[in-house]
Amino acid sequence: MPPVTSKEMLADGLDAELLALAKVMEQRYGDLTPREWGERVTGVITRIDTSDKVIALTFDACGASGLSAGYDRELIDFLTQEQIPATLFLSGQWIEANKQIARELAQNPLFVIENHGYRHRPLSVAGKNAYGIEGTGSIREVVAEIGLNDRLIKELTGRAPVYYRSGTAYYDEVAVMIARDMGKEVINFNVLGDAGATFSNAQIEKNLLGAKPGAIILYHMNRPESDTAAALIETLPKLQEQGFRFVHLREYHKHLK
Repeated sequence: MPPVTSKEMLADGLDAELLALAKVMEQRYGDLTPREWGERVTGVITRIDTSDKVIALTFDACGASGLSAGYDRELIDFLTQEQIPATLFLSGQWIEANKQIARELAQNPLFVIENHGYRHRPLSVAGKNAYGIEGTGSIREVVAEIGLNDRLIKELTGRAPVYYRSGTAYYDEVAVMIARDMGKEVINFNVLGDAGATFSNAQIEKNLLGAKPGAIILYHMNRPESDTAAALIETLPKLQEQGFRFVHLREYHKHLK
């Protein structure tokens, strides 16, 4: 799939190929009215269905500027040093603001890069908002939000993303249907790791130590000023001492629920 250029862009930020896909999705889902809105709507995965003592650590990188475009190098260096695997959900905005770092992450076999949306928007066919962030407002915008970031990530990694998490982790169920039709498993979480990098060290440690086998935990890697790195450096070894193992989502792909 060729890179997207400004000259190729058509309506709603779509080039001809993505516009054709959007029209197919409009035919399939255009008559549906969403009835759900939130983090746990129909079709969203929140856990691994297993009794194995495994935990999937997932890290979001969200924005394009200011605090949201940061990079928690201490956190990533710790994971690398301790050989702890993780799934990284990168937004298109963050990738474009941190191109060299994104390339470095893509080359690290400990990390799997997945899709966090091109513009880090809640995923809606009706323009719903979450945390003051405007969601996608149509099927075409849903396709653009997922499809354009797919391309950025494929350029980085050589593979199309398998997993998607929206900006804010909010969805309506029709948008989730479209994401799945585009080949994505929609991943949220069952342990709130750092609440958008706002939790204290003590809160992060408490939630992590309370995780059960099969947990999917949501953290952020774009806020180096937060307590996330310090808390994980202190607490992840405690879970390893309890016999827990950290895994990529794809290792338990068939057990995602």
